[in-house]
Amino acid sequence: MSSNENYTDNINKALKAAQKGEMFFIFDSDSREGETDFVIAAGAVTPDDVRWMRRDGGGLICVALDSESSEKLGLPFISDILRDEVENYPALGTTVERGGDLAYDSRSSFSIWVNHRRTRTGIPDNDRALTINELSNITEKVLDGENVDFGSEFRTPGHVALLRAADKLVHERRGQTELSIAIAKMADVTPAMVVCEMLDDASGKALSKEDAMEYARLHDLVFLEGQEIVDAYEQWEQA
Repeated sequence: MSSNENYTDNINKALKAAQKGEMFFIFDSDSREGETDFVIAAGAVTPDDVRWMRRDGGGLICVALDSESSEKLGLPFISDILRDEVENYPALGTTVERGGDLAYDSRSSFSIWVNHRRTRTGIPDNDRALTINELSNITEKVLDGENVDFGSEFRTPGHVALLRAADKLVHERRGQTELSIAIAKMADVTPAMVVCEMLDDASGKALSKEDAMEYARLHDLVFLEGQEIVDAYEQWEQA
């Protein structure tokens, strides 16, 4: 669904950007992380996009996957895996994320970190772009009903962090993971989205919303706020 008269122009522009494989930005909210992320469909990412995000974003380059494909691919929340290993590695007992550890949410969405098996070290721009592209490809395959073996294509540990979206998306959690996947669902693109936080070179903190909006304006790119996505996604569900 690329356009809907009930959506704002901003949302429609973001949906078109997602469909065209163009970069756009999402600010979650002032009451959450208070961060703006670069966002782009994983299948469209090029080495230049990876370079752009690491230079002008500076945060962690991650791939968010929807809950359905994560389940079918057998991808866990990493905190669950680590928690199961407490008996073997006692230090994990006090290290693994617990409720209340995060000031902005009840839990994180981290899964495992991977490299595609065709990469060498996995960290150069071309290696990460390859891994990101192939994550989109395997997501599309598994959602189309193909029987895939995740481990035949990827290895862990690696240099691309996977994020697993909440089952109910923005009704359960409103992080960049869920917000970006909500856009993917609405745009009818493969629900594998790259996100990367924008940091401030001067302060070392998250880039302010105002500065992120100005950056988006200067580059003629769409800037979305989390609540815009929540409102549009709820309309999309009812259509």
